[in-house]
Amino acid sequence: MEARDNHVLEIRGEALGTISNQSSIEEIFQNRTLRPILKLQNDLFVAVFINHAVKQKGVFFSLSPEKKLAYIENVIQRDIKFRNSLKGMIIGLFTVTEYNEYIQNSSNLNKRMMNMLIERLKSQIQLIVIE
Repeated sequence: MEARDNHVLEIRGEALGTISNQSSIEEIFQNRTLRPILKLQNDLFVAVFINHAVKQKGVFFSLSPEKKLAYIENVIQRDIKFRNSLKGMIIGLFTVTEYNEYIQNSSNLNKRMMNMLIERLKSQIQLIVIE
């Protein structure tokens, strides 16, 4: 188990964001675990979102930029299967210790996870196109 965890941490890289003595447990988890995973998985998230949008009859691609932003938020918040798939892509890169921390406060951490992913996709809307 240790070898896997060491490989995962090596692939993900360093913490992103500021961690101080005043940081909450959730904030520390966010900066040490979630941000590096979201950065590592970024290209995959974009590809998965494009695939999902295509499967939904491609409506997303004909929307105005403002409506595309709302669509991203809506689909991640309301499509439970899609959200769980995205969550699995993140949780799959947790170490065992991180997973044990995660299950102690999964509800709040899931909200953080999805909000960060939504903002990440919104900030890259120009990459979400059919090739």
